[in-house]
Amino acid sequence: MPKGLVLYYSRSGNTKAMATIIAESMEKAGLPTKCKSVTDAKVKDLSDADAIVVGSPTYYGRAAAPIAQLFDESVSMHGKLDGKVGAAFTSSANIGGGNETTICGIINMLLIHGMIIQGDPQGDHYGPASIGKPDERVKGQCARRGQRIAELTLKLFE
Repeated sequence: MPKGLVLYYSRSGNTKAMATIIAESMEKAGLPTKCKSVTDAKVKDLSDADAIVVGSPTYYGRAAAPIAQLFDESVSMHGKLDGKVGAAFTSSANIGGGNETTICGIINMLLIHGMIIQGDPQGDHYGPASIGKPDERVKGQCARRGQRIAELTLKLFE
């Protein structure tokens, strides 16, 4: 049975709230999913999942250092994530805070690993982005992203 993993870093709780919604939506769509802070994750956790969704607050238009560190360490498993499903999401303090550059930076790391990235023709095309605490729109985008990731993963790995 395929498995999902939602990894996040969160100081304020906003990114964690988004991660929880995404993971719950993946579960509801039939994909067993763990939701884990990156500070509690090991590189091996990446290889154990068929879908990996990564979330970070936006710091200066990029992901937080703990997210970057995990991916720096993941070079030891280069090629082993090839063909897995990946996605990204972020939260920031303001609308011009670099949300898309953060999401695209995470997606770049996933693509270099050979992962499959699914865009979304509705709403947040690259991945959910919240300005401050997730509002109802963001919560809906997170639920939609989780469902879409689960559906794609189940198509590919069942």
